[in-house]
Amino acid sequence: MALGAVGLLVYPAIGHFCDLEASLFGFWTGLVVENTATTATVSALYSEGATQIAMLVKTARNAAIGFVVLGFALFWARRGQASNIENKGSFLWQKFPKFVLAFLLISLLGTFSAFSKEQLVSLGNLSRWAFLLAFAGVGVNINLRSLRQLGVGPVMTAVMAKLVVSYAMLTLVVLMNYLGLVNLILPK
Repeated sequence: MALGAVGLLVYPAIGHFCDLEASLFGFWTGLVVENTATTATVSALYSEGATQIAMLVKTARNAAIGFVVLGFALFWARRGQASNIENKGSFLWQKFPKFVLAFLLISLLGTFSAFSKEQLVSLGNLSRWAFLLAFAGVGVNINLRSLRQLGVGPVMTAVMAKLVVSYAMLTLVVLMNYLGLVNLILPK
C-alpha cells in the first residue's frame, strides 16, 4: 500500500522524464499499478488521455483475473489436488471474484448502447467518485508501525520486485510502440 502512495509521485515523474505519450503512459501504468484506485489517480496526474487508456488496460487485467483463477483451479483439480472438495462447482463459485462479472456486464451494456449519453456521463462520474473513495481508503489503511515491525528485508524485497516489474513493463511498452504493436492493441 505504501508503495502505491510512492508511485503517485514516481510514475508521473518517470513518464515525463521519458517523454511518454499519454497513451503509452496509460498503457504502462495500467499494466504495473496493482490497485485500481491508484491506477486511476496516477494516470489522472499525468493526463485525461492517460487515464482513459490506463483504466481500459486495468479493467482488462481485472476481468482476466477471474479466468486465470478458474484456469488454475481446473489445472489443480485435474492433477488431483482438489479431491477433498465435495462440491467443486459451489467451491469455484465461492472463490470466483464476482466483480469480474460486473465489469463484463457493464462493458457489454455499454458496447451495445444500453445507456444513454447522460447515463454514461453519470456512470463515469460515479466511477471517479468510487475510485476517489477507494484511494482514500488505501491512504488510511497504511500502517507505518506495522511496516517498521516487518523490518528492512521484506520491504526491500517488495521495492526491488516493484522496480523490476515496472522497468520490464516500461521496456515492453516502449518496444511494442517502436514495433508498431501498441496501435494494434489500443483504441485510436
